[in-house]
Amino acid sequence: MLRFKILTSVVPLLAAAVFARSEIGSVSHPCIAIGDISVELTSLFWTAGTQVAFTDDPAQATVRVQITDDADAADFAVVDDGASDEPGACQGNPSTRLVAISGQGGDRPTVYLTSEGPADYRIYVRSRTFSQKEAAALIVGARGDRRHLHAASL
Repeated sequence: MLRFKILTSVVPLLAAAVFARSEIGSVSHPCIAIGDISVELTSLFWTAGTQVAFTDDPAQATVRVQITDDADAADFAVVDDGASDEPGACQGNPSTRLVAISGQGGDRPTVYLTSEGPADYRIYVRSRTFSQKEAAALIVGARGDRRHLHAASL
């Protein structure tokens, strides 16, 4: 009976460890490299240094991100259908900044996605791996206290 109790208490712990390892070790999360830092989305909100929320109410937003159909008019463009110019640019390193998408605003940046201006950022997204929401979260998470991004790569 004691062996059965030990087994039933160990099995959930092993399952949690396997799930956490697969989540942490996964390289399929959207990521961009800006200068010498990487910014990566994570679903493990407790590991994220920055959490970004989204709203449908422009009055609650702290950051407005415009989705544009013109890559030349965008501050940031994500087009990842081809091979990356910088292989390994988003490999995990000590300077990787983790960003999580949160369900609620609070004191975190709250993004309003719009197709019309004015906006703090304009993004162009044509991707099989990035959604518009994920691209907006990465840009807002990457900006820190800065409003302008210089160069970013996938």
